Parts: sequence; structure tokens; C-alpha cells
Amino acid sequence: MTDIKHAYSEMISNLPPFAVPVVRAAVILVLAFCAIKFSEGFIDRLFLMKRSDKLPMSENKRKTLTGLLKSIVRYVTYFVVLINLLELLGIRTESLLTAAGIGGLAVGFGAQNLVKDVISGFFIIFEDQYGVGDYVEVAGVAGTVEDIGIRSTRLRDFGGQLHIIPNGEITRVTNHSRGAMRALVEINIAYEEDLGRVMEVLEDVCREVRSKRDDIVEGPTVLGVTKLGSSEVVVTILARTVPMQQWSVEREIRKAVKDRFVKENIEIPYPRVVYLKRVTERGDEGS
Repeated sequence: MTDIKHAYSEMISNLPPFAVPVVRAAVILVLAFCAIKFSEGFIDRLFLMKRSDKLPMSENKRKTLTGLLKSIVRYVTYFVVLINLLELLGIRTESLLTAAGIGGLAVGFGAQNLVKDVISGFFIIFEDQYGVGDYVEVAGVAGTVEDIGIRSTRLRDFGGQLHIIPNGEITRVTNHSRGAMRALVEINIAYEEDLGRVMEVLEDVCREVRSKRDDIVEGPTVLGVTKLGSSEVVVTILARTVPMQQWSVEREIRKAVKDRFVKENIEIPYPRVVYLKRVTERGDEGS
């Protein structure tokens, strides 16, 4: 280390005066770049290891903390580089820091929304309310979390639109990616059908769907008759699935029920429109 400092001092002393600030600025930028790359690599090795007994946490939480720590490292490094570059230009940073501290208090009163966003973001991450990759509903928007920052959260909905939501506006979180999800299917059956036979068919359909799917945690189970409608009997089927697969399982059950009902000639009631044509005899036309 002493040899490096000596070589650096000797190189600086041999340069013309106007080139010294340029070389020092270049050295600062290179060191900052190396520091960012080294820190990001260390963070990746620390949090993104496949199997880590030292840091037991979910994969989504690892990604969330990784992105957050990388952002903090970059911002701190940029601030240090800025201070050093200002000193090279002959600007006294002590007075600037003092003024920034005083001005920060004044700005803080006017930037209450920003402070609220930062505090809310801290508690979202600290309490692990959701992580990168979770499907959530927040602030009236539903989508997959792409990034969680101290100030805002980025959601990508099913349509592909990216929503950037300030954390201060998130007052309620519905997370669809934690624990087993419910798949609920309601089947309409005509009153004329034999319910005992229909139940046997539905039970067989449930067993068939369960044998095809590895993402079903519990069921599917035929709960029985849950509603008597104006023209149909409603039978409900319930299943528990891994997160984000509940809709796929519901579609699979509906398709299997429809195919089996067609095969077994079981009628699914639907509205019908019947047109009646009035027929009159020729002799009645004159009366």
C-alpha cells in the first residue's frame, strides 16, 4: 500500500499543474466504479446463494433486499464522489454540508409526502409485507411486484402496464402469493337431473383433475348444493393450490366438468328464447 501511495504521489508530481485535478478526478471515478461493482458482487454472493443456512429467507425476500442494498450503495457512493469532486474544484464542502443540514430541515417540512413514502417503504420491507415476484393488490392496482424501493413500488399488471406507486399511498395490501390459495368453482345443474348421479360424476372429475395436477395442495372437493336458483341447482367445488395457480386450476375443473357432462348427457341450464308464430285459418281472416 505504501508503494502504491508513493508511486501515485510521484506520478502526480511529474504532471503539469492543469492536469493534476483531471487525473485525481479520474482516479476518484475509477475507484467509485470499482467500489460499486465490488459491493454489488458481495451483495449478490451474500443474498443470492442457492442454499444458505446463515441467511434463511425466501427467494423473493432475497431479491428485494438485494435490489434495495444495491441502491443504497450506489447513492452513498455518488454522494462521496460528489463531495470529493467539489473539493478538487476548491469548494469548501464543510459549509455546504452545514447549509444542506439546515436546508434539509426546511425542505423536510415541505416534503412530508416524500418522508411518508420513505417511512412506509421502510416498514413494508421490514415487515416483509410483500416481495419481488409476489402478486399483490395495493392502492387499487393488482399486479406482480417488479421492484421495491424506499420511496415507491413497481407493479406489472396482466395487461403489461407498469404502475409506479408511492409507498405512502399503500394503506392496504392483499398478497395472493402467501400460503395456499382457494380455487372455487360453481356448477349450474338443471332441476330435471338426478343430483345423486351428478354428484358421483363430479367426484370422479375431481379425482381426475387431482391426478393431473401437482400444484393442488388440497381437494378438489365437492361441497354439495350451495344454492337453489330460479332455473338451476348450484353445486360448489373447492380446492387449495400453490400461490398463483388457483385460476389455472379453476379453468381446468370447469373444462373437465363440461367435457364430462357432455359425455354423460347431463344438462347445464342456460337461457332459451322461443319464438311462437301465430297461425290463423283463412276463414277467420275476414271476421
